[in-house]
Amino acid sequence: MNILDDFKLQYRTGDVTQKLIFWNVGIALPFFVIQSFFPSLFGILKDWLCLSSDFKIAAVKPWTLITYAFLHADFWHLLFNMIVLNFTSRLFLTYFTQKQFFGLYLLGGVFAGLVFVLADLFLHSNTFLVGASGAIMAVLIASATYAPFSEIRLLLIGNVKLWHIALVLFVLDLIQVPMSNTGGHLAHLGGSLFGFLYIKTLQQGTDLSKIVSNVIDYFVSLFSPKKTTPFKKVHKNASPQYNSTKVTVEKSSTTQKKIDEILDKISKSGYDSLTKEEKDFLFKVGDNNK
Repeated sequence: MNILDDFKLQYRTGDVTQKLIFWNVGIALPFFVIQSFFPSLFGILKDWLCLSSDFKIAAVKPWTLITYAFLHADFWHLLFNMIVLNFTSRLFLTYFTQKQFFGLYLLGGVFAGLVFVLADLFLHSNTFLVGASGAIMAVLIASATYAPFSEIRLLLIGNVKLWHIALVLFVLDLIQVPMSNTGGHLAHLGGSLFGFLYIKTLQQGTDLSKIVSNVIDYFVSLFSPKKTTPFKKVHKNASPQYNSTKVTVEKSSTTQKKIDEILDKISKSGYDSLTKEEKDFLFKVGDNNK
């Protein structure tokens, strides 16, 4: 088995986290190559797939609210996000389903992107947003909101509560807002807010992740082959059915009457009293009933 076949097998057998990592890496790495060797093509793709902070541009390219989260600024940005994604997804999937995780991930990314665009109405920075950090923060904060006292063992630190980790990351984003990458940190905060709201609405009986799963189920059913009733071939007799039934019943009645007469004759005079024709008739009836 070659490397490509091995990757295909891992993708098919992997869970939703592994599939998301494959998608993120599979999209980001070619973009790094294009950025390095084909800058003009990269500029075109950047305009079409990255999320612009300009509200008017974002409004006419709504797909960028999703596509931006699968692009990354550089290799280290991608690597860090994938490590954190793997970590946070394991926490979330301890308590929830893969469908809920995927729905939260996508909606968290969309909400983070909306915060980025709306904030720029006041900041006027005219920048682009890339990266899965907002979606990942949504998953992390959702996990910490649902199970804040879960213990996590960190290298060189030891056991810490989940809410400690979430709080540190949230505060780091908060204090960096006025320093640098303002739009990016606001997007992280937006994802965090959505993760918190997701758990609170879920506890009240509303699962927001069903927005994503219902859309996916709709398109799957739309393109799935519809089940049809198999064609049944019906043979019709040349004569009407009621005539055939009548003939069959009459024929059966006549045969039974003749059998009764022969059996009555045997009971009175014995088998030897039967004529050759009557004996042949009995043998014929017996053969037909086998």
